[in-house]
Amino acid sequence: MNKLKTLKYALAFSLLSTYSFQSCQKPDTLLEVEPRDRFSDGNVWTDKGAADLFLNDIYKNLPSGNTWTETFDNWSDNSVCGFGWVSSRKQEVLQGMYTPNNLSFGEIGGMYNWGNYNIIRKCNIFIKNIETSPLPEEYKKLRVAEVRVLRAYFYHLLWMAYGGVPIITDVLNSAQQGDDIFRPRNTFDETLAFITKECAEAYADLPATPASGRMSKGSAMVIKGWCELFANKWADAAASNKKIMDELPYDLHPQYGAFFLTKGNESKESIMYKEYIPGSSATGGNIEGIFGPTFTASGAETSWGAVNPTQELVDDYAMDNGKPITDPTSGYNPQYPYKNREKRFYESIVYDGSFWYNDNIFTRQGIGSKNEIDLADKDDATQTGYYLRKRLSDKITLGAPSWDGYTSPQNYSFFRFGEVLLNYAEAQNEAVGPDGSVYAAINRIRKRADIPDLKAGLSKDAMREIIRRERRVELAFEDKRWWDLIRWRIAEVNLNKPMHGIAIKEENGVLKYNKIQVFGLPRKFDASKNYLFPIPQSVIDQNKNLKGHQNPNY
Repeated sequence: MNKLKTLKYALAFSLLSTYSFQSCQKPDTLLEVEPRDRFSDGNVWTDKGAADLFLNDIYKNLPSGNTWTETFDNWSDNSVCGFGWVSSRKQEVLQGMYTPNNLSFGEIGGMYNWGNYNIIRKCNIFIKNIETSPLPEEYKKLRVAEVRVLRAYFYHLLWMAYGGVPIITDVLNSAQQGDDIFRPRNTFDETLAFITKECAEAYADLPATPASGRMSKGSAMVIKGWCELFANKWADAAASNKKIMDELPYDLHPQYGAFFLTKGNESKESIMYKEYIPGSSATGGNIEGIFGPTFTASGAETSWGAVNPTQELVDDYAMDNGKPITDPTSGYNPQYPYKNREKRFYESIVYDGSFWYNDNIFTRQGIGSKNEIDLADKDDATQTGYYLRKRLSDKITLGAPSWDGYTSPQNYSFFRFGEVLLNYAEAQNEAVGPDGSVYAAINRIRKRADIPDLKAGLSKDAMREIIRRERRVELAFEDKRWWDLIRWRIAEVNLNKPMHGIAIKEENGVLKYNKIQVFGLPRKFDASKNYLFPIPQSVIDQNKNLKGHQNPNY
């Protein structure tokens, strides 16, 4: 859809919502008792333009990862935030002590919040009214398929976070139904089956190459394949991701770092994404002003330093010969740790001495740099000795024009073809072992990174280790790492130990690199409960069918 037209529709719907939905915004009544599907304009469901206004409002609710004040990777072992007031730095998160009364995803934007049911309800309203409308059948078929995929997407966020959740596909109205609007939980498997069935059925009615930013065959199948992977349905996940590889026109973007700066449908790697129109908090992004290196030339604070990569992540980037730094034949020299690393490292990480925007960034100690590693949490300088580069443009004006002006134009990617290759390789390896197709998928990823193909003859376990390392590096800072730790059941290992950074100091003309524990960030993960989040107590109090069905040990 034309971007100006999209903006016009969004503004128009905002006015319509103000007029029609004035009493529907109470945040703690997620199964709102008032009938939101009653409009004063009886032509809403008989006019394609008006119906699209409603649909655009559903699209508008997709998570806005380029306007958050941190990445979800900060909840994982990939990175930490340079300032302390965000959700990932709260003690209840760091210590795994979140409860039904204090869980807050904070600046992550409510991506996994129970409030997704408000958006699901909008999907149900749209489907109900469009299916019985006099609009053209081709239009109805396409739009209903789009909304079914959108609804499946919002359900999958709840499913990953809480396990089985109530599946609601009708439009609830307490004035007519009373307490029947409150539904019991479906099981984990029932919720998975609903999501994958919705995506599979919508696939047939969606285009392979949709209008920019809209749901497509790829969107439907990538959600299906990811959910199957998350649930360890290996053969199903392999088949779904292979379907994308075989039937749809996706490919890897020629340059890894450049992909994350693309807009709209500029890249064949983009499958499902949110677009931005710079210039306002309603439509633009401000990721550069929040996530990037804090200080640049003349000590100007041009970003908030919200994403500081950990040494644990940095150590997983291979050498340019494709070998991990732990391999004694890799050529890694701890005295020159950033020399001859793979290309994705240089496209993702700002390290001591590297150039960003208008300055060389020095995180080493003792030279008066404002970016010196912050070992006491005194300001927004890096706490690990590293800053983020990936996803950030240095071609726009940074500082207040960025963080206040929302001038970032690049997409926020939910799913891309690179992840499809990784999903397929993992699922196929687990289902049948490291056959030729597993090698081919991983080698496509490695080829773009300019590292050699994998050697033949790997065992299933050895291939698994490689796939997990490739996945961590390839998908770093795309809000994927937490869910990988969860589904691999290794969060209790990786998050029950300190995170580290690198303290660099010159001694007798030689730089010394000392791995240090990140200040104030001991982590704990309770395997008896933290693999699921607690259902909010306010939701249980409202819905009697959820009483006694809280997630274990909360």
